[in-house]
Amino acid sequence: MEWWQAVVLGLVEGITEYLPVSSTGHLILVSSLLGLRTPEQAEALATFEIAIQGGAILAVLGLYRHRVPQTWNGLRGRDPLGLRLLQNLALAFLPAAVLGPLLDDSIEAHLFSAPPVLAALLLGGLWMIWLGRRGPRGDRTLESIDARMALLIGLFQCVAMWPGTSRSMMTIAGGVLLGLRPRDAAEFSFLLGVPTLGAACAYKLTKNLLADGPNLFETLGAGPVLIGFAVAAVSAAFAVQWLVRFLGRHGLAPFGWYRIALALVLGALAWSGAIRLAS
Repeated sequence: MEWWQAVVLGLVEGITEYLPVSSTGHLILVSSLLGLRTPEQAEALATFEIAIQGGAILAVLGLYRHRVPQTWNGLRGRDPLGLRLLQNLALAFLPAAVLGPLLDDSIEAHLFSAPPVLAALLLGGLWMIWLGRRGPRGDRTLESIDARMALLIGLFQCVAMWPGTSRSMMTIAGGVLLGLRPRDAAEFSFLLGVPTLGAACAYKLTKNLLADGPNLFETLGAGPVLIGFAVAAVSAAFAVQWLVRFLGRHGLAPFGWYRIALALVLGALAWSGAIRLAS
């Protein structure tokens, strides 16, 4: 992998990780357009696309750093709201923690390609437009999330194991559907991404490094991996701040239209032979 390709993929990851448009789906499509999705480096590239999510985790930890001492004080019995937030995040993380390792190989074998991604983008876009038109928004805040709501948001998150669906879309839209204000649904989604993406990064990296044959760093190079990680961290910080403001004014529907347009345009270009998407 060339350094400029790592920069492009890092930007794609950072900008799209917390936007409800699917970072994994965009990474699969962009890496395919860059000609990187070859059989020889398919496994290393899939690991890279998960590993650079660590940069997005750092961005959220920096932007929401006040939540870290709050949850720590909650664990020590000094902040009831911090303890409740920590418990809700643990409950929301639980479904993905159980299903992720069980479905990982099957998902990577059957869904990490352009056609399933385009289908997920299209269907997710239609759902977001419907959600944006369904009526008044909820008024519940982050502090009002209970155990039932947290677990349901966690189940919504599991749908995003299908690349192209978007973890952010499912958790934000799920939160709004359950009565949360868009801003609060987004913050809970960002915080939930820390254990979810962190666990996914650790699992994929460990699996790749312990497997027989060349690992991620040997196949793609240590430099490009580090560059992608750093670029993802910086771009994600800007994207998160922009998204919170945007959701408060416009809701989810514009992202739905974007997803539909992207799926239709890329699908038409691939069908006409103008571009080639790895299948």
